[in-house]
Amino acid sequence: MTITFGAGVSSAVALAQQTLELTAQADRDGLDVFSVSDHPYVASRLDAYSLVGMALGRTDRIAGLVNVTNLPLRPAPMLARTVTSLTALSQGRLVLGMGAGGAWDEIVRLGVPRLEPAAAVRAFEEGIRLVRLLSGGGGPVTFDGEFYRVDGLRPAAATPAPVWTGSNGPRSLAVTGRVADGWIPGHAADWLSERYRTSRPIIDRAAEEAGRDPRQVRTVYNLPGVITPRPLAATRDHDGRWIGGSAGQWIEELTGAVLEHGASGFIYFAPDEAASKDAVAAWAREVVPGVRQAVGS
Repeated sequence: MTITFGAGVSSAVALAQQTLELTAQADRDGLDVFSVSDHPYVASRLDAYSLVGMALGRTDRIAGLVNVTNLPLRPAPMLARTVTSLTALSQGRLVLGMGAGGAWDEIVRLGVPRLEPAAAVRAFEEGIRLVRLLSGGGGPVTFDGEFYRVDGLRPAAATPAPVWTGSNGPRSLAVTGRVADGWIPGHAADWLSERYRTSRPIIDRAAEEAGRDPRQVRTVYNLPGVITPRPLAATRDHDGRWIGGSAGQWIEELTGAVLEHGASGFIYFAPDEAASKDAVAAWAREVVPGVRQAVGS
């Protein structure tokens, strides 16, 4: 499997031009994907899909990922149109990140009815299925679900985007196993974390019950940390959480994550988004080539 390497970029309004420059730099340096957060209820943040569209228009190869789409605020039929439009315009350079919604106190301030957790997960699965039905062309779609209904809506001809989820709870993890292409563990959990050890089996079991090969569901990690000129004495803190280290220490750690733990992607988040240019450059030019060479990707 090809290993995906990406970088998280800021959605701050104040850093808008810097973010566009950083996505262009990441594209030139050969990264596979850039990632932006989706918080439409925060005035100081850019609309995620507007940012992705602008960045894709200024780049040639890199894909865009909203990490992850706030589905309650982006109804599935319209989200499908957004995603297929960007996919067509960028020649397939889009990954659809999907979440059930977490900050409900903020979400309802935009006039969206609150969903209880179980209902939010059902809407999450329904939304993924409907977005897929409305992608890839074909005959008109009629969908009569619990949360979404469309009548005779013709799918866009654009190739369906891969779907990566930000699932956390058991029910949403099972949805990931049934219908998604990738999983981004929440709270920057990594391959040595308790969250990963207890969550990934739920995905695998659900995939098998749905008749899928669990290996079809990739694990892609959001990975913060410092990249230092010299090795650190310890690359993890007392709780076992990754801190970072020299490029050589990063390469050793990520190579082990791929070869020993089945990791299939890493999205790097610099510790300071306002000063991320040099950190992302070190990631793309030093760490990523070393890992690619070590794992044969």
